[in-house]
Amino acid sequence: MAEIDPIMERREREEQERKNESLRKLMYGLIAAAVLLLGALVYIWSSKSALVKELNVEKEELTEQMIALKGDYDSLSSDYESINSQLDSSKEEVNQLIERIKKTEATNRAQMRKYEKELGTLRSIMRNYIVQIDSLNTLNHKLTADAAAARREAAASRAENEELKGKVDNLSGQVAAGSVIKSRGLSIAAYNSSDKVTDRSSRVVRLLTTLSLVENDLAPKGPVRVYIRVKDPEGVLLTNSTQTSFVFGGQSMVASASREVDYQGKEVELSIYLNEIPSYAPGIYTVEAYTTQSLLGKTELLLR
Repeated sequence: MAEIDPIMERREREEQERKNESLRKLMYGLIAAAVLLLGALVYIWSSKSALVKELNVEKEELTEQMIALKGDYDSLSSDYESINSQLDSSKEEVNQLIERIKKTEATNRAQMRKYEKELGTLRSIMRNYIVQIDSLNTLNHKLTADAAAARREAAASRAENEELKGKVDNLSGQVAAGSVIKSRGLSIAAYNSSDKVTDRSSRVVRLLTTLSLVENDLAPKGPVRVYIRVKDPEGVLLTNSTQTSFVFGGQSMVASASREVDYQGKEVELSIYLNEIPSYAPGIYTVEAYTTQSLLGKTELLLR
């Protein structure tokens, strides 16, 4: 049996150990590379997950902002049809944009940025609407206030005119009342055939009514006719062939006798005779004196 060379055996062991060492180093290297690769993959996955989460949060925030903007648009109102029509159009744009955002993936950053710009545009449009509505409301309030002031002024003017008219009417009434001819001293007496005053009915042949038209500078100047109406104790109007009629208070009346005088605003005395009455009965006779404007007076005569 051949003997093994110790030197050769040692060399073979050393060679085998070198091979084993190289293999271990290779294995360690491969393990280290695998660990690094796994770490890189974990990092990439974690980063992508964080990014996706962040993009989803941005999408949710953008959606919430759009919904809030929709609420702002819904709260706007105007009394003007043209602005309301524009508001309705903008509200529809907001609704459509909300639906598009919901259907778009959060990772589509380019589209999301586009939606953000549209959101900014719609916000600017809304601010412009607010300015327009505020301006129109301010103008409307001013016009309403002006109209109310005009109505108050008109009412005040009407009240003032009514007051002035009342004063004018009152003054006119006073002037009219003051221009009416008045009388004093109205009396009636009975005369017999001897032209003497008597109170015996069987001897009376005529009645004499006397009165004075008092001074009045406001009264119309010119001819004035005075009418008398004499009634017997039975209330029957005494008339003769010279009877006349006149209008007083819108009513036609028969006069027992009348006389015209020239009235110039100064006091005028006048007498009016009533003749041609066939007979007189005992009792109280009444006489009323008139112009076409007024009742001058009333008095009585007792015959036995």
